[in-house]
Amino acid sequence: MIDPGAAIKAERSASRHSKRVRSEAPPAPAWRLAWPALLLFASGSAALVYQVLWIRLLTLVVGIEVQAVTAGISAFFAGLALGGWIFGKLADRSTRPLLLYAALELAVLILGIGATHALAQSDSIFAGLQRSVGALAWLWPFVLVGVPAIAMGGTLPVLMRVLAPWRRDIGGAGGRLYAASTAGAIVGALLPAFVLIPLVGVKGSAYVAAGLNAMAALGAMLLARYADLSASAPADSRDEPATHALALADAGRARVAIALYAVAGGIALGYEVIWSQALGQFISTRSFAFSIVLATYLLGLALGSAVAARYVGRVRDPWCVFGVLIALAGLAAFAGVACAGGWLTLAQRHAADFVLGLTGNLLASMCAGFAVAAGALVLLPTLLLGAAFPFALAMMTGSDQPAPGLASQVGRLVALNTAGGIAGTLFAGFVLIPSLGLIRSLGVLAVAASLIGLSATLSGRIVQKAALLTSVGIAALVVVFVIVVPSNRLGLLLADAHRGNLVYYEESTGGTVAVLEQGPDAQRFRRLYIQGVSNSGDAMTSLRYMRMQALVPLIVHDGTPRSALVIGLGTGITGGALLAWPDLDRRVIAELLPAVVRASPAFAGNHELSADPRIDIRIADGRRELLSRADRYDLVTLEPPPPSAAGVVNLYSTDFYRLAAARLNPRGIVAQWLPLATQNEPETRSLIQSFLQVFPYATLWTTEFHEMMLVGSQQPLTLDVPQIRARFAQPEVARELNEVGIASPEALLSTWIADRPALAYYAADARPVTDDDPRIDYAPWVNPAEFPSTLARLLALQMEPPLIHADETFRFGLRAERDTLHAFYRAGLDAYRGDRNAWAQEIRTVLGADDANPYYRWVFGSSN
Repeated sequence: MIDPGAAIKAERSASRHSKRVRSEAPPAPAWRLAWPALLLFASGSAALVYQVLWIRLLTLVVGIEVQAVTAGISAFFAGLALGGWIFGKLADRSTRPLLLYAALELAVLILGIGATHALAQSDSIFAGLQRSVGALAWLWPFVLVGVPAIAMGGTLPVLMRVLAPWRRDIGGAGGRLYAASTAGAIVGALLPAFVLIPLVGVKGSAYVAAGLNAMAALGAMLLARYADLSASAPADSRDEPATHALALADAGRARVAIALYAVAGGIALGYEVIWSQALGQFISTRSFAFSIVLATYLLGLALGSAVAARYVGRVRDPWCVFGVLIALAGLAAFAGVACAGGWLTLAQRHAADFVLGLTGNLLASMCAGFAVAAGALVLLPTLLLGAAFPFALAMMTGSDQPAPGLASQVGRLVALNTAGGIAGTLFAGFVLIPSLGLIRSLGVLAVAASLIGLSATLSGRIVQKAALLTSVGIAALVVVFVIVVPSNRLGLLLADAHRGNLVYYEESTGGTVAVLEQGPDAQRFRRLYIQGVSNSGDAMTSLRYMRMQALVPLIVHDGTPRSALVIGLGTGITGGALLAWPDLDRRVIAELLPAVVRASPAFAGNHELSADPRIDIRIADGRRELLSRADRYDLVTLEPPPPSAAGVVNLYSTDFYRLAAARLNPRGIVAQWLPLATQNEPETRSLIQSFLQVFPYATLWTTEFHEMMLVGSQQPLTLDVPQIRARFAQPEVARELNEVGIASPEALLSTWIADRPALAYYAADARPVTDDDPRIDYAPWVNPAEFPSTLARLLALQMEPPLIHADETFRFGLRAERDTLHAFYRAGLDAYRGDRNAWAQEIRTVLGADDANPYYRWVFGSSN
């Protein structure tokens, strides 16, 4: 128990003693921090590279569902926390902490490479373990990710032990080292997306990270041999009773400081979860965008810590400063999102235009826009959070005495802050957002931050009135903001930005889902937005390609299809089209987001499939659905988000196609949506090459001006005309296709473009997309001017379909339908080129041949 009287005497004695200390032990020179800072820079870079790689691989192992990915990330952070705790204690007992640090880096090198290779081979292992041992299967990815992270977590506490600063220098030294590690993490966050994965793939990137670990280990061993970095304070036995009493008092305050910083860590990670969704409508879903947001988050932490480290030694009461910083961060986080609007979009556009004019590079231009959005919403709060770290260290060790047990104290601080971050991530993602939405959740966290700030201010040795009033004022301002700002503000901003009416809006755990009604009065339609990005809609163009995505493979199937799996519900039109096929016994749809299922009744043309008992909608990642079940299908058809969206490449790789092929019944078919305008032509060639790697019998169909479809099987695909006629004649099938401009079997087969030889010629030397080389995720930015040439080259592959039992009348009708369809496509290409005369001529040709076609009339009416 602490004797208050002894503690007061101790503080007075400490005040006298500190004067001697300042004369005997001046602050450490900058060169003493430079080498450890470089080591942590390399270590931090490697750690973030591993983290990015492992999160990508975890989506292949446990699925891309937010719960699964969060669990995997939590394992990583749990390892960091445990490593900080364990190695902090070990470092205090180590006589050669630099060698301990080198050993940690070598452990990360070995375990990091091993974890990367193991995760790359773990999808089927994890699925098998789930079937046999249930939830215990999660131990496998937890161990793979968590064990290397334990070694990573020990690096900062061990290097703090190397420096062994005096207590009054802990905030400065710790802040600088934290800033160096975080600066390295910024590089590590950017390297995979912009350099490593596009050049050397996932496993190659892990070897680069291992090289950084090797450099850090070698540097530590050289320093251990040739440099003297220790800063051990001279022993002083005077005032020992006072020192002991003061140490007891400081121990109590240290526990309070650690607890406050742990809660602050939870709030900070809660902000990150909310920002990841709130920023969606201001940035793309490309991996580049998320890398820039993460780098901005880390940049704020690094800059804030580096600046605060210069001044923390001059502050008499770090508690008050810490409290104000945490409270201000909460206010800034809420105000940034609440005040976002048209001004931010305008600023992004100006930044993008400026960089495009400067560099001529589309990717650099778009990244400039992303950086503006991230900077506006994320940078200021993270600057304040980063600045709080040196003050948290100073709070933990408040007297001017040598710092015994320093590494263990820093380890505990980092460990509990990381543990708080895990709790904050789970609480924000799974409790706050589903219950309150993004704006209200951010408000709750901002209010909590104000309370943490107020608690810190009241916990200092001397409660400063100005700091107390500031904390109370910030808390009051946050409350006012939360009350005034409407909870659906982000949905209203989305509707304004896209000139539509908000029909449905939900901020859910997995992402924000919105439905907007758009278009002129005569052609009103609804469009689905996920994370602020358009996915699809129920306009005529969308109805056409999505119904064809379901029905064309069933019509040309060589057997009698009884079961079908649709990966991706979207608007529900593809899945709803399956209801028209009377012979299907099993219709399964795998959809990632429950909110998308709840939004599906808002769309026309899907036959209210979400309420139809003939449809089995499963909330699951499509790849995991195939991995976790032994079900086999006659048709697997895919209509996921565009392949360039982050993580969607998992459904376009050769590895995925092998998995899908293994889940087919004999003569089964895989049909893959192939959008043309969402990537450049080299990436389109790679997507086709990936398909050809698995399916020896592959064909290409055009389903709409901007869309095509790949159809593949392990057995030959024959086009038996009498069978196709009979299947087309089924009343519900004919109605579904007639409504989108396909009025006959001839019209349907006119959309056939080419088979494998022509596709192999087109893809030629393109590298396939694989799990290890997910090139679409990191491809150059889309150049809209490339689309017309891509479409023209694919249409130039046109061959005669290999028809069986077709008479001359059918062939003549097929050629007429194809001529009309190609004239329609030429009109579209003329419009892209701005050739109005040629466009008008092609329109007359099309309408002269098929003026009643609802698809043609809808598109031409839209053009007019």
